[in-house]
Amino acid sequence: LTTLGRDYLDLYQFHNPSFCPRPGDGSGLYECMLEAKEQGKIRHIGITNHRLAVAEEAIDSGLYETLQFPFSYLSAQQELDLVEKCRKTNMGFIAMKALSGGLINNSAAAYAYLAQFAHVLPIWGVQRESELDEFLSYVENPPALTEELEAVISHDRQELQGEFCRGCGYCMPCPAGIEINNCARMSLMIRRAPSAAQLTPEMQEKMLQIENCLHCGKCKSKCPYNLDTPALLERNLKDYKEILAGKAI
Repeated sequence: LTTLGRDYLDLYQFHNPSFCPRPGDGSGLYECMLEAKEQGKIRHIGITNHRLAVAEEAIDSGLYETLQFPFSYLSAQQELDLVEKCRKTNMGFIAMKALSGGLINNSAAAYAYLAQFAHVLPIWGVQRESELDEFLSYVENPPALTEELEAVISHDRQELQGEFCRGCGYCMPCPAGIEINNCARMSLMIRRAPSAAQLTPEMQEKMLQIENCLHCGKCKSKCPYNLDTPALLERNLKDYKEILAGKAI
């Protein structure tokens, strides 16, 4: 609080615990937050997660006022169910990775889609200064979900939904030193985010590190989305090498 120059925090969130902290669970985490709340240091208690089971438990527990979870127009039905469950229980929902970590590059479509959910607050995660300008303009002139934007959403869903890395980083660290959270989604990032940053000598070196994969399976076992991460890394490296050799992006 001293560092932030504040007397209290409006919202304190447990960030991605592997379990749902509860009073009496032996960890002392929730009791600590209750004490901080009684002392006036925090006002509300929330939780963030990437695990559906933990998110469901947090909602059902009635102990949390907000849930922060990945949510965008690329999300599947299970995430939509979480959003609806929060609405029914009068719980706030913070949409983590509302641009899907840079894979969504149409800010108007992203904004108009999430605007349908009155209790959802997006954390956009902009990739370009121009995107920031666009989102600021939407405060006064919010885009409507037109047929044109619905077509953009439909196209992106067909192209991107399914087995892609969200870049959460919970597979890390890699025993072979691979920067999995960036390398496993390179094929998408190089086409949808500013490509120059993905082609630097430093990034090329990081991608070539995939060749040192031990196939130990640790990343796969830790992925909250149950991805076959080693196979995903191999596909991304193959595509990246082809791009370096001259394949059009």
